[in-house]
Amino acid sequence: METFEDIGAARSQRVWGTAGGFLAVAFAAAGALGTVQQAAGVPAEVIQLAQFGPAAGVAALALVQRDRVARLVRGAGRSGAGRGAALLATAPLITVLAILAYLLGQGGAADGWFTRPGSLEHSFALIVVAQLVGACAEELGWRCLLQPLLRTRFGVLASSVTVGVLWGLWHVPVFAQRPQYAAAFLAATVAMSVVLGLALEGTGGARRLLLAGGFHTLVNLGMLLFLDEESGAVLPMVCFGSACLLAALPWVMRTPSGAGSAAATLRRT
Repeated sequence: METFEDIGAARSQRVWGTAGGFLAVAFAAAGALGTVQQAAGVPAEVIQLAQFGPAAGVAALALVQRDRVARLVRGAGRSGAGRGAALLATAPLITVLAILAYLLGQGGAADGWFTRPGSLEHSFALIVVAQLVGACAEELGWRCLLQPLLRTRFGVLASSVTVGVLWGLWHVPVFAQRPQYAAAFLAATVAMSVVLGLALEGTGGARRLLLAGGFHTLVNLGMLLFLDEESGAVLPMVCFGSACLLAALPWVMRTPSGAGSAAATLRRT
């Protein structure tokens, strides 16, 4: 006769097995798509093809666990409109905080910190649309599959932090930069993942995807226009990571004390 501990262990193995399968495809697909991007000359300013790696992970899992993937992505319940609006408002807040930190770090006289949309090599409207498509493809995996999957075993904070770490590690090229740069980037992904996890708790389906994709797009556009972290400079990335941590604090402080309980969220998937 199976004990509760046996059942729990079996469910845990199933969760981590599914997560491992998703991550394996997401990493491999991102690497392959990055190679395709270079070979085809797709402008990184417009879109990063690697963003479709997590979507490929979802598609691969759906081939073998169709019903389970559908349940996770569909989710259950809906969060209030105010929480969605607060999530989208957090993205420009991160940009403003990062700009202020950057200007302070440069003694208030930083040059070239703003890139006019009209000065970009490609149409800004095209960039916005492409960024939203890419962000949604990425968030389909991180926030619509992996987060709900881990949420079946862990509390909202623990699952969000775990997704944030994995999301950060998935950006493999970042870790070729200086350690301070990589550490700041990882802090940013964890902080943003916490914001997303808390804001999207109880939300599923298209609403979850669009909110996550919208937040991701606004953050990316803010970085594109106001920071030059793509150059590998440490200060902009440190400012960005610090801004993400500060923006996450109000969300964490409003988290109910029971939100971290894994036992309260255990359910069959």
